[in-house]
Amino acid sequence: MPKLSVKKWAEEDRPREKMLLKGIHSLSDAELLAIIIGSGNKEETAVELSQRILLSTGNSLNRLGKVPVKKLISDFKGVGEAKAISLCAAMELGKRRKSEDVFKQEKFTSSHDIYEYFYSLMSDLPHEEFWIVFLNRSNRVIDRLKISQGGVSETVVDTKLILKEAIIRLASSVVLCHNHPSGNTDPSWQDDGITRKIKECCLMFDISVIDHLIICDNKYYSYADNGRIL
Repeated sequence: MPKLSVKKWAEEDRPREKMLLKGIHSLSDAELLAIIIGSGNKEETAVELSQRILLSTGNSLNRLGKVPVKKLISDFKGVGEAKAISLCAAMELGKRRKSEDVFKQEKFTSSHDIYEYFYSLMSDLPHEEFWIVFLNRSNRVIDRLKISQGGVSETVVDTKLILKEAIIRLASSVVLCHNHPSGNTDPSWQDDGITRKIKECCLMFDISVIDHLIICDNKYYSYADNGRIL
């Protein structure tokens, strides 16, 4: 049996037409990806190719967002540079939309709020980054700042820089956050040392350290939740 191209499908089954007829929420993840990549290859329709791309990540859009352009090109026939870039751009837009929605909240009431605030920013990073959020007396966000960026396993943190930036912003408290690309949320002895050092320095200027989060993929460790920020 010859394979039917998407153009020969019933109109309600074609991704673009289906979206117009039934709304964008009626489309599966594969159909949405098919719209982004536009076409398949000689053996597969755009939808079938999209299904195979998703299958390679365990049908996880989160994992798909971490696949680099070169790997998409090398692993999937019919995906050239333009399609791969479009796909990665769409994944990044999704992350930024989520980050924008969380940023508008601007107030932390729990460690999960902090996790949501940073997740889209740090979850896909292949290296460690250390960030700080400056808060006022109502725990509302004044500003956030990346303090340092390191390798796969560690980053260097300058406590003098943190104090300087907190004082400039007249912050009443701060939240510390960094990621572990390894996926292991357990704090290292270096993490413990940094937390203790920053807390002691901040106390001299009447600035509280509310929490220190270690973020991994879909999970996190909170010093406050574990009674280690007192």
